[in-house]
Amino acid sequence: MIRTPAIVTACFVLFCGLLVAFSGLFRPAHRGDGPCILLQQTGPAVAPAAAEQSSIQEQSSPGLSAAGGRRPAAVTLGSTDPNNGYKLAIMLSSKGAGIAAATFSEYKDRSRTDPKPLVLLRRSRTAVGSEILPLATGNLAFPDRNVQLPLGLLDWKSLPPQTSGDGWQTAAFEAVVEDAASGEVIRLTKTYRLPPDRYELHIDFAMRNISGQPLRIAASMTGPAGVAREASRADMRKALAAFRDPDGGIVTASVDASKLAKGKNRGGTSLQKPGLQMLWIAVVNKYFASILAQAPEDGLFDERTADNTAVYIDPDGTEDSGDETLGVMLKLAPVELAAGGERASVEYKMQLYLGPKDKGLFDKNPRYRELGFVQTITFMPCFCCPSAVINPLAFGILAAMKWMYGFLPNYGVVIIILVFLVRLAMHPVTKKSQVAMSKFSKLAPQAEQIKQKYAHNKTELNKQLMNLYRQQGASPVMGFLPMLIQMPIWIALYSAIYASIELRAAPFLPFWITDLSAPDALVSFATVEIPLLKWKFDSLNLLPLLMGVAMYLQQKMMPKTAAAASGQAAQQQKMMMVMMTLMFPLFLYKAPSGLNLYIMASTFAGVIEQHVIRRHIEQKELWESQNQVAATSKTGGKVKKKKPKPFFKTMRS
Repeated sequence: MIRTPAIVTACFVLFCGLLVAFSGLFRPAHRGDGPCILLQQTGPAVAPAAAEQSSIQEQSSPGLSAAGGRRPAAVTLGSTDPNNGYKLAIMLSSKGAGIAAATFSEYKDRSRTDPKPLVLLRRSRTAVGSEILPLATGNLAFPDRNVQLPLGLLDWKSLPPQTSGDGWQTAAFEAVVEDAASGEVIRLTKTYRLPPDRYELHIDFAMRNISGQPLRIAASMTGPAGVAREASRADMRKALAAFRDPDGGIVTASVDASKLAKGKNRGGTSLQKPGLQMLWIAVVNKYFASILAQAPEDGLFDERTADNTAVYIDPDGTEDSGDETLGVMLKLAPVELAAGGERASVEYKMQLYLGPKDKGLFDKNPRYRELGFVQTITFMPCFCCPSAVINPLAFGILAAMKWMYGFLPNYGVVIIILVFLVRLAMHPVTKKSQVAMSKFSKLAPQAEQIKQKYAHNKTELNKQLMNLYRQQGASPVMGFLPMLIQMPIWIALYSAIYASIELRAAPFLPFWITDLSAPDALVSFATVEIPLLKWKFDSLNLLPLLMGVAMYLQQKMMPKTAAAASGQAAQQQKMMMVMMTLMFPLFLYKAPSGLNLYIMASTFAGVIEQHVIRRHIEQKELWESQNQVAATSKTGGKVKKKKPKPFFKTMRS
């Protein structure tokens, strides 16, 4: 018969196994089955080397062309030096008037030897060599003529950058569509404005009809794109769009990078909720978000968006090579431009948030709060603990960690203290659970006799078992109920530590754990791959090994009953000890050190707590065997306590 503690331990192992599976240690690297062509080119680009201006021409309509600048141009707004007052450095390219790279000034990449400023958005290249630039204009379509110009291939004319007195930096690009017979048809202008000390980039995209005739046009553009993975082991990137529902709430549609990487989704996945107003589109990784929203005075996503598609870009098609990126493509609905007056032009005003997934930052900004940017932060809900339960708990834990950090500026110490505080707060529930399980397990021999006696009468069997449990004050439900109460708290604590931006690059010990969001890497070495399993190791991580020791001690502390002293039950407990000791260090070997620190601290705290509860149970059993009732100071009685044995002697083999 399997004892109740063994069942509880197995449930805990299953729960942790699900979390580990979610975190992606055994998940194979994802890749597309082929190149991803994002912009349909209706005509080849004309080489601008000998031309006065770079230009492109539509083959099916030889008289229609677009002209840009004399040569390729690049402009940089902001700075990667945080002392200059800018959060971002935006490198702009004349190619499609897009972004070549968006780089943080305060965050570095994950290089252990030579960290550089972290690039969130970057240009990508498909396997066929075409470039994809974030926020670049793609095709300009003329539905009435059934033709389109690939403006993403054109080097737009770069206008002189400017800096205002309040520190805002501005750069603009211009292109003109011409007809060989009638001259200029449409003038397109794209303006980028970068404010100081903010994770924002403002984009104005205008199209003006200068032909003197009504026109119907539709443009496409790249949204946030070129986002690489940030997590050290699991690919937590996803693309999502947010919508306003009829009740005023915010709902999202999303797709994970792992799904986009599959062959059937290589053409992209549409993010739509028909009938709902779209608020923004975004691409996020574990710690950072790139969110494209309409400006407050514009209605870009209200009625002029035809479609948006999340795409996975795998340039070389090789497995887990590190060059795979994620992006979103945006199609604007056709618009009617009059021959003159105000209705002859259309302007799209956009705001691009490029920054950390930080609830505190989102809450401070009224617009971010109104648009629900906090929806980009995801934790680890499961079937038993949905997001409605986990998210508030996890956000509360993060707030408590930030508050504690104000007094103890070390997140490693904060994690350890937080674990012990949570253990202390949940101690009454844990104690009640273990006492109930202890009673239940000690009744196993009597329960087994009843099962043998009433093996052919299930009704009487259940009746006799319930009588036994009731007489002895034992309840199977009370053993599991406290655990179910604690489960959401531990999942929320796990999720908060795993996804906290504050732990990224946060040190614990200067000589060992220098980044709580990465493996502790006590010693680094050349990558070693385990054959068949394809597991790769490039460092000696000490925390998972210490965790194995903690798991061994915890299993060693598990109380035994007479039924479990020998036979099948003893063998099961021994196997459980081996599984726990080996499984956790293996599963969590490459997990973030902050997460491993939390699990290790929780396990050691559990060993201490289990020792205290076990002493309580033994003392209570001793009193009961002597027919004594524990006296308290309120009753005037005194109880002489036995001198406890040394800690190591209380462990049972």
